[in-house]
Amino acid sequence: MMMIPRRKNEFDLLGDMFADPFFNEHESKVMKTDIKEKNDEYLIDVELPGYEKENIKIEVEDGYLTVQAETNTENEEKEEGKFVRKERYVGSCSRSFYVGTEVKSEDIKASFKNGMLKIEIPKKDQKKELPEKKYIQIDD
Repeated sequence: MMMIPRRKNEFDLLGDMFADPFFNEHESKVMKTDIKEKNDEYLIDVELPGYEKENIKIEVEDGYLTVQAETNTENEEKEEGKFVRKERYVGSCSRSFYVGTEVKSEDIKASFKNGMLKIEIPKKDQKKELPEKKYIQIDD
């Protein structure tokens, strides 16, 4: 017996096409993040379900905090059969946040439990302002 997803509307080909992972691939890679500001610190919560603590790296460079995470597929057992649909993301992803040049890696605290990465960043007085945005002109 073959399992085929049932269509809600047989004539909804366009809807089915845009529901395909090809068009929504960027959504699965994004680390869903909440950022909360308190009086003396920022709290960042990053959802990383299915990731192991050993495969998560956090670094601070040039005022940017970068979180990188990677899933390891080499340890998965080989099974017979083929996937009818595969929605879980496999690979690596990263996000960067501007925290200021005064924040150093030793100032930051991080913990990981139940697929949730929690990062605490103290507020520091900034000696420099953010550089002004400059746009590139597009020629005809």
